[in-house]
Amino acid sequence: MFRPGILRAMRGYTPRQFMADIIAGLIVGVVAVPLSIAVAVASGVTPQQGLATAVVAGAAVAFFGGGRVQISGPTGTFVVVAYAIGAQYGYDGLALATAMAGIMLAVMGIARLGRVIQYVPYPVVIGFSSGIGTVILISQIGDLLGMSLVGAPPDVPARIVTYLGALGQISLADTVVSLVTILIVVFWKNISKRVPGALVAILVVTIPVFVFDLSVVTINSRFGGLPRGMTWYGIPPVSLELIQQMLMPAFTIALLCGIESLFTAVVADGMVGDRHDPNTELIGEGIANIACAVFGGIPASGAIARTATNAKNGGRTPIAALANVALVLLVMTLLAPLAGYIPIAALAGVLAVVAYNMSEWHSFRALLKGPKSDVSVMLTTFALTILIDLSVAIQAGMVLAAFLFMHRMSVVSKIEVFGAERRGRGGRLEHEGRNEPGTARVQGAPLPDGVEVYEVSGPFFFGAAEKFRNIMMFIERRPKVRIVRMGAVGAIDATGLRLLEDLLADSERHGMHLILCELQPQPERALKKAGLYENLQPGHICDNLEEALEHAREYTQDRGENRGVVSSS
Repeated sequence: MFRPGILRAMRGYTPRQFMADIIAGLIVGVVAVPLSIAVAVASGVTPQQGLATAVVAGAAVAFFGGGRVQISGPTGTFVVVAYAIGAQYGYDGLALATAMAGIMLAVMGIARLGRVIQYVPYPVVIGFSSGIGTVILISQIGDLLGMSLVGAPPDVPARIVTYLGALGQISLADTVVSLVTILIVVFWKNISKRVPGALVAILVVTIPVFVFDLSVVTINSRFGGLPRGMTWYGIPPVSLELIQQMLMPAFTIALLCGIESLFTAVVADGMVGDRHDPNTELIGEGIANIACAVFGGIPASGAIARTATNAKNGGRTPIAALANVALVLLVMTLLAPLAGYIPIAALAGVLAVVAYNMSEWHSFRALLKGPKSDVSVMLTTFALTILIDLSVAIQAGMVLAAFLFMHRMSVVSKIEVFGAERRGRGGRLEHEGRNEPGTARVQGAPLPDGVEVYEVSGPFFFGAAEKFRNIMMFIERRPKVRIVRMGAVGAIDATGLRLLEDLLADSERHGMHLILCELQPQPERALKKAGLYENLQPGHICDNLEEALEHAREYTQDRGENRGVVSSS
């Protein structure tokens, strides 16, 4: 279902809440203006395109998003991928990738993948978050030091080489401006938490530049001024070749947007006591990115700093997001000439602090003390983000995390055999059995001759299935009855089903009986869906082990000699 948060939020809306939303939205707008310009400049586009993104995405998510207080716009998360796409394919390629990402997000929401996307492994998230923060910091060195390096290469190693070759271009004035900006942004929170430090820093350094006509790089000197109002860009140029080239970048944008927006929405829910609709949120973010593309914007997502500012200052409905949009639009139409005097070094200083905050260094350090598999996933994603490409990093991180997850599942899954003769070390025959302490089991259930009990514990995935096959290879002779006990199996996959199919076929081929007992809901549904449930003979699916053993005695016609003892529930 499509349930925009604005429909819920407007029930019982009061004038008092309206005023609170307007005030919160204006405060957010004050934060959004410098950040939107800074992100746009770092992404390789004009400041106007950053402001346009804040307006279009903010309005679209306010109307179509799944939460009450989400503020969307350009964020530092997309700087790396946007700059790389723009450097290689121009803005046409970036606009197409943004629109394609919007379509992907909308499809994800319609397909109800809002919850699924939250299961991206934590080491992958920390790896690319820290990598993105590091790349942004490195990308801002040129502007922080006043180097004239417009069009610098997007990859980090080549950019560092470029910086080393331009050390003679360092500007003392720009360097001072960036340092002052960083110090104000970092320490202003100790003075006031209501007035944004980024705004204070921009004003403190811009006013002297305007009054004394200081020789620093400004928006006017680099971009020729800031045009007033919104610009209609239209549908991006489309070709089959360009669509193929933009598929992976677009998916990267969509994945980043989904992760960041849903994470921000969860944080906002905790702050205001609400519960967002994740599928509607994805649809809203998708509409926002499609709209950004036709208005000449860049990728957008839920912005955690702006959303938190909104919630802390009393915003409780999407009206606050619309007030934020109105203020940004006011700056674009009336204050554009004054904004042209903002130093590029000041914007770089603001973005450097943002990059440091988004790099998650405290989480990075903490995860280094975790399991080696998680560390390897995080470091791989981090290194590939910096050295190669964010798209490659996410693909490699997800694949590596998936393989490690599969390995862990195979480790936690156990297959134990009761009553079987297996060849041990040195050719000696071993008698298998288990008496596990601390378990609530009734001991002493007799195991008839010619009966084997296979007890599966944990997910019956391909790892467990492979263990099952390996164990059966060591069985000296086929039994008359195989009982597969699945009381501790919460889930089974296609490989596990295929193993049961093979066991059933082997049993029928050699005149044996296969009995399954203690099936849990998911495995039972999977068996029915695969047609295995109906293929088993009557009495070959039992609720408990005692019932299975009774049937086994009937099949073996042997109630006397016992070859082992098995625990029963």
